[in-house]
Amino acid sequence: MNRKTLVLPAVISLLTPVLAACGSSDGGSGGDAIVVGTTDRFTASSNTPAPLDPAYAYDVGTWNVLRQTVQTLMTQPRGDGAPEPEAAESCRFTDTGNERYACTLREGLKFASGDPITAEDVKFSIDRARAIKADSGVFALLSTIQLVETKGDREVIFHLNGPDATFPFKLSTPVAGIVNSDDYDKKKLRDGFEVDGSGPYTLKAEVKGNEVVETVFTKNPHYKGLLKPKNDEVVLRSFDDAEAMGAALEKGDIDLMTRAMSPEQIDKLADSSSDDIDLIDAPGLEIRYLAFNTNAPLVKTKAVRQAMAQLVDRAALVSEVYGTQAEPLYSMVPASITGHSNAFFNKYGEPSKARAKSILTAAGVTTPVKLTLNYTTDHYGAATKPEFEQLQKQLNESGLFEVDIKGAPWDKFQTAEREGEYAVFGYGWFPDYPDAETYLSPFLDKDNFLRLPYANNEIRGTLLPEARREADRLTASDSINDIQDIVAEDVPLLPLWQGNQYVAVRDDITGGEYVLNSASSLQLWELGRGIGG
Repeated sequence: MNRKTLVLPAVISLLTPVLAACGSSDGGSGGDAIVVGTTDRFTASSNTPAPLDPAYAYDVGTWNVLRQTVQTLMTQPRGDGAPEPEAAESCRFTDTGNERYACTLREGLKFASGDPITAEDVKFSIDRARAIKADSGVFALLSTIQLVETKGDREVIFHLNGPDATFPFKLSTPVAGIVNSDDYDKKKLRDGFEVDGSGPYTLKAEVKGNEVVETVFTKNPHYKGLLKPKNDEVVLRSFDDAEAMGAALEKGDIDLMTRAMSPEQIDKLADSSSDDIDLIDAPGLEIRYLAFNTNAPLVKTKAVRQAMAQLVDRAALVSEVYGTQAEPLYSMVPASITGHSNAFFNKYGEPSKARAKSILTAAGVTTPVKLTLNYTTDHYGAATKPEFEQLQKQLNESGLFEVDIKGAPWDKFQTAEREGEYAVFGYGWFPDYPDAETYLSPFLDKDNFLRLPYANNEIRGTLLPEARREADRLTASDSINDIQDIVAEDVPLLPLWQGNQYVAVRDDITGGEYVLNSASSLQLWELGRGIGG
């Protein structure tokens, strides 16, 4: 089979790929463990002692571990339509106002330990995450729950504090994962890297120092749910950088690699004539943005943030750093999500030094404005530093800003951001679920995960509740568009780009086209070992 790039359709659902990897699409159980490479790092520290606790974890890497091991009532297998029952046999709203949601558990559910799962375990798990209120902010996904009620061993009823048509999606996220009260304390997080659940795999982590170097996922014999694992064991191996990961793939030490490959590496793989490795190019919903601590003196004045929005040249940024692997983004809600608008382009148009200067002059801001843009050095891939160098260049060349850039490792970066040390900082966002609300509430609502001080009463009191209320997400677009317009005016966040996602896989591995959905959720159960073409 000749080396090729497999391109999946640029639509939200990934149910039907244009081309599949060689071998049977169903793969099969058994055979050697499939080894997957990643640059995600899993580190425990005094600031983040419980990185894999479902009540704490809130980044794409840790969620991708939990999705294999901790079962949720609902799930999103393969595509990105409505979530389907997983640990539940059925779930539905039982009222016309989307305020009461009832689930019935599958019969015979067990944790990997063999202990039976009851409705009380679901209640314990949900109430635990809500009560702990970890500083990651993940508990906010459950903020519309007023009360969790159980009836018998199999029925769980969620009473909501307001209409929330997106609630089934939230029950598919790892914070709603079902855990055993024998393993998890009700009042505190579980330190370290042990994870116990009822998902398709059990987990064993190889730890050196305070960092996981390899995670072994073994098929859970007690698993009972919607998913059908096509392998018996998968090893997730962490690498220091994309180059080391790529070298391991070339040598055959790993079978597949995903995030985060460098742009240069992706281009090289796309142009390669290797017979053994396929590059799968799929649409993605990852975005990158700048966030502002609007209480910080340097950016407290709205005009400073608006001037930056007026100056940033997204097209040049993407072209210089990411090429065809990303697209300029003019709203926090990416293209292909219902409710997307080009709010920032509508307000600011093309980049303009003259208009930026006028904004600053009208507000009486002295130039050049001195700022530091902060970024993480080891979480979003090797292109992050070049990206911030390009932003620095654009702002400084205007003469209106004097910008420095400063990088920090992920664990230190997160801590500093949460403690308000940064005025401006860069983040990536992978959606909790494929809906516009998950690009807005986590940043703009009360208890937002970045702890941003920005608060808009219309957004929090009227528009977000309106957006959640509508079961028809197209109908919700009016409120969602209004939110995007307010964000473009006030600029607490500055969207930059949205990117594609890539998987490089050896020819004898099947299911590579399904291993990531558009939200970058890792679906290791889709992988099998077939026959190379």
